[in-house]
Amino acid sequence: MQPLNFPNYTFRVKNSENRTLIFDVIRKKFLVLTPEEWVRQHVVQYLIQEKKYPISHINVEKQITLNGLKKRYDVVVFKPNGQLHILVECKAPEVSISQMTFDQIAQYNFKLNATYLMVTNGLSHYYCQTDLVEEKYEFMREIPDFSR
Repeated sequence: MQPLNFPNYTFRVKNSENRTLIFDVIRKKFLVLTPEEWVRQHVVQYLIQEKKYPISHINVEKQITLNGLKKRYDVVVFKPNGQLHILVECKAPEVSISQMTFDQIAQYNFKLNATYLMVTNGLSHYYCQTDLVEEKYEFMREIPDFSR
């Protein structure tokens, strides 16, 4: 897999039935290593190792219903009180981050109400703080570190 714009992390990888699998520490299982999964696993390690979020506060690829349609978010981080704190949208490195990507995460966030948003394709990262009352987001240099 191609190098990404994250620190170097160590992953458990194995081959099975002519496919490469990567271990997800959140879901506690091996998954097919697609370009998007490569980005997702880097985001998880970034949140754990750089931003110091506990594994128990991170959730990966859960289904939500939006306007009667079933969708999946990539990564969320919860506050210690259970409130949703960060919503992350991951794209494969070859996918450009566009207004459509921001529209997608904003639509998810109308349902989830996260304080912070992160959009990444592994090469470019964008961070926003949301204002749910004004229905807008403000770009930031990075998302906050974990604090109790």
